[in-house]
Amino acid sequence: MTDVDTLAALPAYEWDRARKRAFLLDELGALTRRHRRDCPEYGRILDALGFEEAASLEELPFIPVRLFKEYALKSVPEDALHRTMTSSGTTGQQVSRIFLDRETSTLQSKVLSRIVGEFIGKHRLPMLVLDTSAVVKNRAMFSARGAGILGFSMFGRDVFYALDEEMRLDVDGLTAFLERHRGEELLLFGFTFMIWQHVLGQLRQTGFRPDLSRGTLIHGGGWKKLADQHISSERFRSECRELCHLERVHNYYGMVEQTGAIYMECECGHLHAPVWADVIIRRAEDFGVAPAGESGLVEAVSVLARSYPGHVLLTEDEGRILGEDDCPCGRRGKYFEILGRVKRAEVRGCSDTYEAK
Repeated sequence: MTDVDTLAALPAYEWDRARKRAFLLDELGALTRRHRRDCPEYGRILDALGFEEAASLEELPFIPVRLFKEYALKSVPEDALHRTMTSSGTTGQQVSRIFLDRETSTLQSKVLSRIVGEFIGKHRLPMLVLDTSAVVKNRAMFSARGAGILGFSMFGRDVFYALDEEMRLDVDGLTAFLERHRGEELLLFGFTFMIWQHVLGQLRQTGFRPDLSRGTLIHGGGWKKLADQHISSERFRSECRELCHLERVHNYYGMVEQTGAIYMECECGHLHAPVWADVIIRRAEDFGVAPAGESGLVEAVSVLARSYPGHVLLTEDEGRILGEDDCPCGRRGKYFEILGRVKRAEVRGCSDTYEAK
């Protein structure tokens, strides 16, 4: 396996299909052998499958992401654990537990920084969190929203929370923040459903129109609830433009089971797989590989999962590959869209958790 510093320094979106596939097969093959050796439960799964070696990415054995709710899957000893992350879940649901050693945690942080830096630059920016600070203070709310906010806060400075503890827009505080950073580029971060309901919703009601035209918004999560309300990504972006002059809006797709390797939305509205990760679409009826344009279950691969066998996961999301190496934005790699959760899949996600509470 490639060492952490070399891996983290790779260009995020420059390699073509052939080079990236060869790299991923080599790295993921090494991870499969490592996890088979060091994670007994994973080893038994591969033995039951009769798996030996993969000649292509599509032949690598995947495991359902739900297994991390059922089992403590790790490939490092207890004394090597640095951090345990949990997914969000509504009351009564099991949560995924992801065990990180220091190497994996460092690698995930460095790669996340590389990916986000492609969209906001290398310098830390004044940061506006479109949420309440209570989410990082209240441990009961912390797992997903709090971890996401703290993770993205490493790209910001002078962090200001736009909502108070009652989820009301802090108009005076926001006005002072914008005045303090007049003429500067800004970073905005939040969870999609929270932004729609509590920020854009209150802007619509109050008539307050802050000028966020120099901001870049990164947001994710909660799309299921917006889809249920027939609110599209295009409408979300349109509301951002109309209510606060915000033009640069980037959704992202990611999961706690593969932290660090997020899929950012480009200027053309497409989610992009960086060099450290990829997606394969599989047909639900036989798990065969679906071609570009055909919808199916999303399989996500990541070379960052070193301390636990989360490198090849079958998610509970439905998606579709739109193309590869030819997005008008100029970034190479696969670009795709997420169509939603598969039917009967367990409700999950930071915004779902908030709504249940």
